[in-house]
Amino acid sequence: MRAVVQRVLRGSVTVEGKVVGKIGPGLVILLGIGQDDGPEDIKYLAEKIVNLRIFEDENGKMNLSALDKGLELLVISQFTLYGDCRKGRRPSFTQAASPKDAEALYKQFVEEISKYGLKVETGQFQAMMDVELVNTGPVTMLLDSKRIF
Repeated sequence: MRAVVQRVLRGSVTVEGKVVGKIGPGLVILLGIGQDDGPEDIKYLAEKIVNLRIFEDENGKMNLSALDKGLELLVISQFTLYGDCRKGRRPSFTQAASPKDAEALYKQFVEEISKYGLKVETGQFQAMMDVELVNTGPVTMLLDSKRIF
């Protein structure tokens, strides 16, 4: 399971002209699900993301998490995080989970991260989405539940 985590002032996702998810200060999480992902990947990434210390404390040091600050989360599925661009010019998505498996794991991830008590908004699985955000810092982190980066 892979995630691009962005610290934002605000974020939203729109489908067919309608806003389906919107947050104020917090994290926008683009979530990709691979073929070999399961419950342990969900638990690892959810815990890692809510406790990731990428918000400034009173001394201006990145020392606080979204959980510490009670911030909001916007989780958006993005299978293209499993696009392999090493060969040729067209990405290969062979390592991405099937849509059926990915949707189930995506829903489980949203359920797991919601257990931390933060406001969680989502995009719409398998829809063409327009994502808007104001990345503050900018701060963007790449996470992988298999810890390959």
